[in-house]
Amino acid sequence: MNVHLALTWSAPQLEFPGAESTLLIGLRWVHLVAGITWIGLLYFFTLVNAPFMTELNAEQQGVVIPKLMPKALWWFRWSSVVTVLAGLAYWGHNVGIDAHAANAVGEPASVGRLVGSFFLIWTLAFAIEMGMLMSPAEVLRNGWVLGIVMVIVVFAASYIFLAVNQQGWESNRVMAIGIGGGIGWFMMLNVWGIVWRMQKRIIRWTEESAAKSTAMPPEAAKKARLSFLAACVSFWLSFPMLFFMGAASHYAIFAAR
Repeated sequence: MNVHLALTWSAPQLEFPGAESTLLIGLRWVHLVAGITWIGLLYFFTLVNAPFMTELNAEQQGVVIPKLMPKALWWFRWSSVVTVLAGLAYWGHNVGIDAHAANAVGEPASVGRLVGSFFLIWTLAFAIEMGMLMSPAEVLRNGWVLGIVMVIVVFAASYIFLAVNQQGWESNRVMAIGIGGGIGWFMMLNVWGIVWRMQKRIIRWTEESAAKSTAMPPEAAKKARLSFLAACVSFWLSFPMLFFMGAASHYAIFAAR
């Protein structure tokens, strides 16, 4: 018996969406690429760089820090900005869709309350952390104390955000990003408000110390400690942040829509 196999070939059928869909996938792509850069560097600083620096002597640090940290921190801080701005633009689009759908059926949709509470709540959460780190009370900079307080703060911020925004029109994606993106906003403020402020002084002092063969200023160790604690907070917060960003499209826990 002869068996004839017919092989057919057809070109892939491609259909590109319109301009709006292209813009949205572009925003998501930029958001993901910048986010990978940002979080990847955060993990590098926390898991690799911090313990590595403790193994170097002052002379070695005088060579490594001025060459490594300015470049790494440039990518770190600006990738955080791009990540957050692209994410906010995408979130704002989703908020607009949900509000328009609600208004179309006669449901009131207060976008101002949603967006305003987002920035207020998560900025206040960062202010609490910064207040603890900058406080004269040394106990507040204990790793365990800071960690426990920040767990409570982030949980409370999430709960308040959800409680304030129970108007009935908010979809799961809007609420999930409201928490995940809020943590991301908090983390970006960490980058610029604490880590970069501390690190640029350490870089300058290290360069001066190496050039003049002098000891580092006494406050350098404190600045390094503050930077490390802020980075550790962001490191641990990155896990719930990534969960809620994924839950926006794949795990409907806040609304049936």
